Amino acid sequence: MIRDLNTKKVMKNAFRITKHKYMTSLRVRVPGGLIDPEALMLVSKISKEYGDGQIHITTRQGFEILGIKMEDMEAVNAMAQGLIDKLEINQSEKNKGYSAAGTRNISACIGNKVCPKAQYNTTEFAKKIEKSIFPHDLHFKVALTGCPNDCIKARMQDFGIIGTCLPEYDMSRCVACNACVKKCKNYSVGALKMENNKIVRNEEKCIGCGECVINCPMAAWSRSPKKYYKLMIMGRTGKKNPRLAEDWLRWVDEESIIKIIKNTYDYVEQYISPDAPNRKEHIGYIIDRTGFEEYKKWALKDVELPTETIERKNIYWSGVKYD
Repeated sequence: MIRDLNTKKVMKNAFRITKHKYMTSLRVRVPGGLIDPEALMLVSKISKEYGDGQIHITTRQGFEILGIKMEDMEAVNAMAQGLIDKLEINQSEKNKGYSAAGTRNISACIGNKVCPKAQYNTTEFAKKIEKSIFPHDLHFKVALTGCPNDCIKARMQDFGIIGTCLPEYDMSRCVACNACVKKCKNYSVGALKMENNKIVRNEEKCIGCGECVINCPMAAWSRSPKKYYKLMIMGRTGKKNPRLAEDWLRWVDEESIIKIIKNTYDYVEQYISPDAPNRKEHIGYIIDRTGFEEYKKWALKDVELPTETIERKNIYWSGVKYD
């Protein structure tokens, strides 16, 4: 039995320090929440051979394989290699398990693979982000949702990404039935109205939900072929000051979002508290300390936002405070 173990090494391979001495559990990443049956069988096999037969589905759409003896971690890492390969997880060295302690699993709603309201393939974008930012030891949380219904609860993340539809209107197909106006009023924000026998969209009010596209019987509304997103930042749970993320960028593209997240790692490396335990400090607390303007300077470095992007210049967060 292991008598002396570096706990940082345990956590580095995505194993958890548990309440039971010399016992651990393995956290399995599932980027975008999509997994195939063969990978599920590997999770089951590890649990049966080295765990206690129990598997917990985490809130971030991964798996936690419970009841693993710390002395079996190397064997578990070797067995998990097939799982890591299948899910295309970046790592530093083969058969050594996960390569970082931080950056939580990139979670996502089911997206347009199934949902008619979703504006994009959430899993594909989640995997792009995963490839760009993992492995990393810093504690980031990213979630993607296909539409403003926000089924993934993206507003509780460091980076919440909402798919938005930039609707395009073909007046020649419109029969002035008002179906889109009624749906927008009843199911969304009321950004449409009828004027002089045509539909007018309030561009400032529109949130890009796509209800007009889904519900127009004449296909007078269509989605722009360009992919646009809303980026919300610095939502969090936790002890001191839980709060919802605030909107920052509207009609922003994938490339800009990925660059902003990567730039944020540089910002955190610069400003993280030297007293942060295990280098875990919520990004929002760092922004509270340095100011949003300083964060924005780092985050937007070398980022070329689309001309359509609307940026909120100043952001103020509230939430419950227990200071």
